[in-house]
Amino acid sequence: MPGEYLLLMAACIAITLPLEFVLGARVYRRPRRLVLAVLPLLLIFSVWDAVAIARGHWDYSPAHTTGWLLPFAVPVEEFVFFIVIPLCGLLTFEAVGRMLARRRATPSAQAKAGGTGVGDA
Repeated sequence: MPGEYLLLMAACIAITLPLEFVLGARVYRRPRRLVLAVLPLLLIFSVWDAVAIARGHWDYSPAHTTGWLLPFAVPVEEFVFFIVIPLCGLLTFEAVGRMLARRRATPSAQAKAGGTGVGDA
């Protein structure tokens, strides 16, 4: 099905979006940090992809993509992938970090760990 790849990327965003609002990942609320985290990956992997396509190392199935190509024959889906997957990873990382920090901050977690809650690091 054409566009299947884009639908998969939309599903990845939809699945991880609640991490921002429910668990307080705060990724979308810090756009500068988000751009600084994603942009280097986007640039590096876009160049890598363009070189691999030009050399014939790989290609993309027209059955699963829209056929929309960016410069250097990079499918738009691949460009979207290089944004979405690091974003989903960052959301997950931040959400897990927030949950662990909350757990460490609760007195019951400190008691179970054997700490006194006073001056424990």
